[in-house]
Amino acid sequence: MTPKKEIWSDVERIRAGAPLVHNITNYVVMNSSANALLALGASPVMAHAVQEVEEMVAIASALVINIGTLSGHWIQAMFVAARAAKRRGIPIVLDPVGAGATRFRTDTCIALLNEAPATIIRGNASEIRALALAEGATKGVDSRHSAEDAIGAAQLLAKTFGSVVSISGAIDIIVGGKRTISIANGHPLMPRVTGLGCTASALTGAFAAVNPAAAKAAAHAMAVMGIAGELAAERAAGPGSLQVYFLDALYSLSYEDLSARLRWEES
Repeated sequence: MTPKKEIWSDVERIRAGAPLVHNITNYVVMNSSANALLALGASPVMAHAVQEVEEMVAIASALVINIGTLSGHWIQAMFVAARAAKRRGIPIVLDPVGAGATRFRTDTCIALLNEAPATIIRGNASEIRALALAEGATKGVDSRHSAEDAIGAAQLLAKTFGSVVSISGAIDIIVGGKRTISIANGHPLMPRVTGLGCTASALTGAFAAVNPAAAKAAAHAMAVMGIAGELAAERAAGPGSLQVYFLDALYSLSYEDLSARLRWEES
């Protein structure tokens, strides 16, 4: 099956099955991530209370952990949820937002990976390098590097934790096992909207929920993310309207859109 058909098959499974994606995510992106999952066809839940996360994982098809607005009680909930997901064997997506900006962020991610290795680690190049190389040069939550700069770091993380690593950038690169996939979809307006990277992680959770091949799930999510961004940018006047049209593009995405736009390379 071609990548286009495989991606579309995943989209159809998401729309037909509405998998529950449990997000322990940050205050900035809860609304936008939930809306994106709904627009795609998945079912989102944003639950972070330590008293309920284990129960929520028990009914979820994927767990997404996003460290964007860390606090002590959220970290406790992340560990409880990650251990529960590991026991159940459901996919875990880790978004190491701002790793490298502070020791607290980097150490929390490494501890989580040691406790319950993520199925997919999805971040920008600087975050991925920070996790692998303990660099402290991340500019807040923005990347100072291209995705290509982080391939070696991604390979090290993949080897160390057995995770697929999804690096976002002008070209998204997915590293897993012996496979490297490059996705050249997207639009320069997308980084002007806060939280679209976090949205990519949430969508990755939806694809991982329906596709057990983690590298393909990660790549399919980034392809759909990028194509929806392109469709939205063609209608948008700026970052504000891009957000609205992005949700519309996810909701109305067709195989024809996917087939005409997908820019996929695999090695």
